[in-house]
Amino acid sequence: MSRSGADLALLLLGGFRSLADAALAELALRGYDDVRPVHDFAMRAIAAGADNASELGRRMSVSKQAAAKTIAVLQERGYVTRDTDPLDARRKRLQVTDLGEEVLRQGEAIFDELRDRWARQIGTAQLEGMEAHLSALVGTADIRLDTPGWMARDLGEPA
Repeated sequence: MSRSGADLALLLLGGFRSLADAALAELALRGYDDVRPVHDFAMRAIAAGADNASELGRRMSVSKQAAAKTIAVLQERGYVTRDTDPLDARRKRLQVTDLGEEVLRQGEAIFDELRDRWARQIGTAQLEGMEAHLSALVGTADIRLDTPGWMARDLGEPA
C-alpha cells in the first residue's frame, strides 16, 4: 500500500513525538518532572551561544517575550543562570547551569536507550538503514532548534 507525502510527514512527526514523550516520561522518573521539550531546545540554544532573550528568540523562532518567559522558567528551576558578562559589566549573559547540563546529559542517555529499544523492535540493520536514508534526505545542514516557534508561527510571519 502506497502512502501519501502527508502520511510520511505525519509518520516522521509521530516518531519524534513517540521518542520525545517517552524521554519526558523517563526524565520524570529520574526526578526531572518539570522539563518540557521547549526547555531542551532552549538550553541547547543557550549552550550554543544564545546568551540573551533576543538571541534565544531568534534561534527558536519565537518572540523575545516568549523567550524571556522560557528563560524565567529555566532560571526558576535552576537550569540556566544570568551572569555578568566579563567584557561588559552592564550586560547579563545566559548560561546553562550544572543542573541544566545534567538534564541534557540525562536526556541524551535516555534517547540512546530509546534508540536501542527501537533497534530491538525492528532490528539494528533496519534502524541503521532508516537513519542512513533520513540522513541522505535531510542532508548535512545542522538540525535547526527553532521547531517550537516554527510550528506555531502564523502564515503571514516571515520564516
